[in-house]
Formats: sequence, C-alpha cells, structure tokens
Amino acid sequence: MADSDFHHVETWVFDLDNTLYHPSVRLFDQIDIKMTDVVMRVTGADRAESDRLRHDYWQTYGTTLAGLMAHHALDPVPYLVEVHDIDFTVLAPDPALRAAIERLGGRRIVYTNGSAPYARRVLEARGLDGLFDAVYGVENADYHPKPQPQAFERIFGLDGLTPARAAMFEDDQRNLRVPHQLGMRTVLVTPEVEAHDHVHHHTDDLTAFLNAL
Repeated sequence: MADSDFHHVETWVFDLDNTLYHPSVRLFDQIDIKMTDVVMRVTGADRAESDRLRHDYWQTYGTTLAGLMAHHALDPVPYLVEVHDIDFTVLAPDPALRAAIERLGGRRIVYTNGSAPYARRVLEARGLDGLFDAVYGVENADYHPKPQPQAFERIFGLDGLTPARAAMFEDDQRNLRVPHQLGMRTVLVTPEVEAHDHVHHHTDDLTAFLNAL
C-alpha cells in the first residue's frame, strides 16, 4: 500500500459489522439466530430449512430482510428492532482504532445494512461514538441493501459525497464492486486475503492500516 493512494480522499466510508470490530467477536451470530426465528415464523418451515432460507436470501438479495420483503411482504420496521435486540457486552472499547479514525482528514461516515440505531449501539460499545459525521442504515436507503446499486445511489446522494474523492472499507467484497465502479478507493477488511479486480487493498488489521496512511 502507498499512502499516496489515499491523499485525495475527503470522505471515509466504513461498513459496521466485522469491519469496525473483529469477526472473532461473533456478534452477528446472535443476529443470525434471531433472523432465522423470523424466517421460521413467517414461512412455517423448521429451523434447518429456515436457516437455509436465511442464508439464501442474504446471498441472493444482499440481506435476509430484502428476501423476506420480496417473498413475504415483511414489514421491515419491527423486524429491524427484533433482530438487533442482542447482547452488546461482547464488544469492547478500542481506543487505538478510535485514535486512528480520528486522525483521518475529512468526513467520516458509517454505512451498514443493519439499522442506524443498531449501528449507534455498536459504535458506543466500541468507544467510537461521536466520531462519525453521519451514520446510515438500510432504512436510509429505502431498505435497498448493499450490494444493490440503488442502495449506494441513495446513501451517497443523501451524504453528498464525491465517489472519486472517497474510500470505502468493507468485510464483504460484493459490497465494494459498485463503489469501485463509481471511482472510490476500496479496502477489504478480512482475515483471509481475497483477490478481486474491484478491491484495491486488503487488510486484516484496520487500525494498523489506517495508521499507515
């Protein structure tokens, strides 16, 4: 990585889950269970089939919610409250990550396929609250999830960012394809290296990566 690759960046866009905390925390396991509960209730299928459907909807639509809305006309508002009612005490504050993000020049935002209230609770548990200029959830994209192009169009339009002068950090490579097409600098944050044409950089340590800029 060359730090000059980021000298033009004015807006720093961060995904939330498994990006601003390490996936080893397994916070999303709690959400997976609750999403499967909803699929069971809506479809009447047993847990094994509902868990398969949950994963299939995520793979096909970007989120389980989008699949439930498409196939079962699910109301997203109570769903987002229910699946994000989890234990946040598994998260710990990260002063080093906070300091690294705080040093970034320009605008800092969070954009998640979860809800904005959920994102704020995660940020608070990580000691990152008050650090970002905006927090956007799937509801701000009219429930269109990443990686759908209309989701990025909606959020980036709301924020007024210029993609050619922005960078995006994500744990799901699918969600970097559209940002790359728009001219953003893309960073995949995962423990395993994945090679994709739409991924400019990879890191398994977000704090160290940011400190190197």
